[in-house]
Amino acid sequence: MNLIETERRGRVIVLTLNRPDRLNALPDLEDGEAFAAVCEAINGDAGISVAVLTGAGRAFSAGGDLRAMAGRTALFEGSGVAIRERYRRVVHRIVRSLYGLEVPLIAAVNGPAMGLGCDIAGLADIRLASTQARFGVPFLKLGLIPGDGGAWLLPRNVGYARAAEMLFTGEAIDAETALAWGLVNRIVPAESLMDEALKLADQIASQPPRALRMAKALLRQGREAGFDQLLEMSAAVQALAHLTDDHIEGVNAVIEKRPGRFNGD
Repeated sequence: MNLIETERRGRVIVLTLNRPDRLNALPDLEDGEAFAAVCEAINGDAGISVAVLTGAGRAFSAGGDLRAMAGRTALFEGSGVAIRERYRRVVHRIVRSLYGLEVPLIAAVNGPAMGLGCDIAGLADIRLASTQARFGVPFLKLGLIPGDGGAWLLPRNVGYARAAEMLFTGEAIDAETALAWGLVNRIVPAESLMDEALKLADQIASQPPRALRMAKALLRQGREAGFDQLLEMSAAVQALAHLTDDHIEGVNAVIEKRPGRFNGD
């Protein structure tokens, strides 16, 4: 059974974590390679404009495998040096792969998203939560710290004070709190979660493909770059956008009061 099941729907690709019998626990030793392969394929496919990530069964992802931790097996086997290297090769490869996606990523959080699962959801550009979703980073309850970059990511999503509360208490928050804190864009009834996620994905996928990837790159850089630096980057990217056929099509579509027909040229 593949960890990530993929389903192509026009310019949208749906990625489903498919380990429902273990609440989509992550990571097994091969999971870094699985995420990297899928994300590299998406980046290399100009026909894909949006990815939607969800979980099979009743959880988005429960995070780390507690039995493997207790038995000090798989990722957690051996010396401190060995465990550190596995975090770099497996856990970090997962989060780097998702962070490096060039197309917008929508997380459709269908249930609990805990630990690494919460931070994976947090890597999405847009997050929709089912009414059954819960979010938590209970690392300290296990005598651990966020080994997946969550200490960098979570404050950027909810602010430092709220990230500190989530991390230091280890308590999970429900979908309503996640919405109030800005961790999710909106809450959707469980039975219509994927319909709403795909509707949003289709709306985004109707944009000019190249400009969409450029826009995501600039938005991401804007979180770190200074204003002057971002202005220079924007001018350079905009110059390229002006030379595309899709730009002319967009202008003509507005003038003619019709939807644009973009092909990525």
